[in-house]
Amino acid sequence: MSSEGKKLFNIIILGVSFMFIFTAFQSCGNIAQTVITNLNNTDFHGSGYTSMSIIYGVLSASNLISPSLVAIVGPQFSMVVSGVFYSLYIAVFIQPATWAFYTASVLIGIAAAVLWTAQGNCLTENSDENTIGRNSGIFWALLQFSLIFGNLYIYLAWQGKTHISESDRRTVFIALTVISLVGTVLFFLIRKQEDTKAPGDDDSTNEILGESSSARNKMMRAVAAFKKSITLSFTKEMLLLSVTTAYTGLVLTFFSGVYGTCIGAVNRFGNEEKSLIGLSGIFIGVGEILGGGIFGLLSKKSGSGRNPVVMLGIFVHFIAFYLIFFNMPNDAPIAPMEGTNQVAYMTPSKEVAMLCSFLLGLGDSCFNTQLLSILGFLYSEDSAPAFAIFKFVQSICAAVAYFYSNYFLLQWQLLIMVLVGFFGTITFFTVEWGAAAALAARGSDYSSI
Repeated sequence: MSSEGKKLFNIIILGVSFMFIFTAFQSCGNIAQTVITNLNNTDFHGSGYTSMSIIYGVLSASNLISPSLVAIVGPQFSMVVSGVFYSLYIAVFIQPATWAFYTASVLIGIAAAVLWTAQGNCLTENSDENTIGRNSGIFWALLQFSLIFGNLYIYLAWQGKTHISESDRRTVFIALTVISLVGTVLFFLIRKQEDTKAPGDDDSTNEILGESSSARNKMMRAVAAFKKSITLSFTKEMLLLSVTTAYTGLVLTFFSGVYGTCIGAVNRFGNEEKSLIGLSGIFIGVGEILGGGIFGLLSKKSGSGRNPVVMLGIFVHFIAFYLIFFNMPNDAPIAPMEGTNQVAYMTPSKEVAMLCSFLLGLGDSCFNTQLLSILGFLYSEDSAPAFAIFKFVQSICAAVAYFYSNYFLLQWQLLIMVLVGFFGTITFFTVEWGAAAALAARGSDYSSI
């Protein structure tokens, strides 16, 4: 197999592995609060929102050290170990205990930081400035198939049910645990790239993440990775992109946890309210996959760069927020186990709710494919620290959003996303214009990015 063929194979395996792991984890996130609400009459006293807040809070802090950990053990083994911790978190729901639930939340936060840092490094190692857009799209589309399969199972298994029994819960989470473990094993299929650089060439990626049997050298690379993360954090481009990244963290919280909870709390949806959570996840996944395909795989056919895609993303999201505001009761995110009988500005419509799910996924893919692309382009030689900063900002904002989701009415959550999204779009435009100018100065084709 040629070098390019091997790189494409690695990208596909990376995407498929993440698809399996996040089929399990994202499905778990979508139904966690609904399942926990049914458990809170027992000895279990936990909150799905609190758990996710812990996860993203720990994840954000762990991103400060994740480049160093990846430097020591390598990206492939980092992803394998992280996948095991994802599986353990999901397995907790088979027989829930409050202490195990929150302990697993802390552990998966650390694992997630390492997993996404290693993913960014693997994506960049197997790409160049001409293929980073395509590879980002392939990875993102494969990853988002995870929203289809897990939620389809939940939709079919829970159709017509208003209460989730112990047997229903165990069956779902045993299946999700096994699926997560399959994705973890697939990481072993990723093939290592040969080092083709001349001995005297300088390559900061190899300096930080290269392999060495010397423990002293590994520790030096770990320290170098940490220092590089701090340095990159205060560059103009990274500070501007952090606003855009913060928006993706808020949206991640909303569509992966809050919106499904809102749908499941609307009593006017009748006995379909619980199964509609799964159907909503499917429509989010369709939007994500469509966006990844169009804006990643077909990016080479457009010479207009990333800004139009991000503009489309914010436009689509603003339409979704407007429709959700009119369709969903204001107290839906914090409704009790009995649900809510309130009505917003229109009678709750299942069709509008599913349309909003699709728009949320489509808009999210616009932002994330372009962020992955521009980070891989700007920081091709410092990929691990750059992606660690990306996940640090995204996850800390997701943690904050999960925390306030316990208390804020729907209208305030939507308003926060509108404001941050508006400014995040402007800052992304600023960085993209700078990248285009730099590319033009090198005499390269702008459509290549």
